[in-house]
Amino acid sequence: MSRNPFDEIERMFDRMSNRLEPFDEGVFEGSVAVDIEETDDAYVVTADLPGFDRDDIDVELAGDRLTLSATHTEAESEEGDEDGGRYLRRERRQQSVSRSVRLPEPVDEDATEAEYNNGVLTVTLPKEAEGDSGHDIPIN
Repeated sequence: MSRNPFDEIERMFDRMSNRLEPFDEGVFEGSVAVDIEETDDAYVVTADLPGFDRDDIDVELAGDRLTLSATHTEAESEEGDEDGGRYLRRERRQQSVSRSVRLPEPVDEDATEAEYNNGVLTVTLPKEAEGDSGHDIPIN
């Protein structure tokens, strides 16, 4: 009986995908590696974004999905730098990274805070209080 090598590869992918955390979207080229810490009352997402300015970074929370993105574009100049030099090769014109993670439970969007210091972005997402998850609907 001959074995199909693709069946073994498929089983390997299934085993790998079962090990991912429920809120992990995976790290791909051009994405940001993140640490997600859970405390008693919040989730803290930390991402290294060296080389970006505060204005280059966008943090968006939509429902249970947090999206971090950053784009940096260098000044376009074929003349060279301010010292009068001339570029022979210029490969660092634009850098763009992004990452989206799904949060395992609702968070308080109004109390969410983001801080960027020395190339490290820290987003603190307070968990929603149990009583805040909805409201009563009167029955007529």
